[in-house]
Amino acid sequence: MSDQENPYLTGQVLLIDKPLEWSSFQVVNKLRWLIRKEYKIKKIKVGHAGTLDPLASGLLIICTGKETKNISTYQAQEKEYTGTITLGATTPSYDLETEVDQKYSLDGVTEEIIKETIAQFTGEIQQKPPIFSAIKKDGKRLYEIARAGETTEIASRTVTIHEFEITRIELPEVDFRISCSKGTYIRSIANDFGAALNNGGHLTALRRTAIGNYRVENAMSIESFEELVTSDSKG
Repeated sequence: MSDQENPYLTGQVLLIDKPLEWSSFQVVNKLRWLIRKEYKIKKIKVGHAGTLDPLASGLLIICTGKETKNISTYQAQEKEYTGTITLGATTPSYDLETEVDQKYSLDGVTEEIIKETIAQFTGEIQQKPPIFSAIKKDGKRLYEIARAGETTEIASRTVTIHEFEITRIELPEVDFRISCSKGTYIRSIANDFGAALNNGGHLTALRRTAIGNYRVENAMSIESFEELVTSDSKG
């Protein structure tokens, strides 16, 4: 097969269901390696349209070849997530990457108050990204500053929460579904939601279920992609 006939060089949009504990970068590297190996090509552009943390699973849009030029178009689309906020405790990373640093009593936290608090987190809101994030400040990534035990002032940013639905309350756990704009940190919502309850909260599960009209139900596993690219390259 010539380079001109290679579908991945021409440009593909791949929907991948990212497994837990894989970084988005690892998924991109794995797919690039598989395509290069099976099609015996030296170089191909592969990129993702929006990072998922290693502790999150779900939809990653991967673009290959000429389609990488359109990554920003996919990145700009609305995202949907489901997950779990655990109340009664906070962590420095706002999720399970770091240990609990403060605990709170759940006395006074009721289902009614939790549902009322949603209103504070819909529409345009201000949020600060977690210090354990890949955002750069003064040439360093915030997580590098955090892991060095240092602190820094993080600017708030405006994000839009289109929908925020509570799907289960079984304290200390609160399950949710959120539809939001690009750049929204669900970890920050978990932390801020706890604070709005005069309590603590951190994210203990997260799954990206949609990006625009692309849904995770239509995504394939890394193993399925490996089988596909292996059989296609020999066809």
